Amino acid sequence: MNEIVDALKNFRDERDWQQFHNPKDLSMALSIEAAELLEVFLWKQPEHSDINKIKEELADVFAYAFLLADACQLDVKDIVMAKIRVNEQKYPVEKSRGSAKKHDEL
Repeated sequence: MNEIVDALKNFRDERDWQQFHNPKDLSMALSIEAAELLEVFLWKQPEHSDINKIKEELADVFAYAFLLADACQLDVKDIVMAKIRVNEQKYPVEKSRGSAKKHDEL
């Protein structure tokens, strides 16, 4: 992941865009890119969606997520692993396997 973040920051810095990459604006950009990813699937079956557009939009989502984590000095691995541990408690296998219910409905 460090290689990815370093490449993103190098791309950004070569263009003097860090001034625009504060947590608020990165969060907004992330949300917009996530909406563009949703648009790839709009009004069609998932298997009929353009895989190249999925890759393009998903890459944008990851890029802004990594830049946001970096801007907030967060370790992606640490925060994702911590969230998995929280979710393991909220969604024990014996109660949640095969269920789409929220944790408070199990």
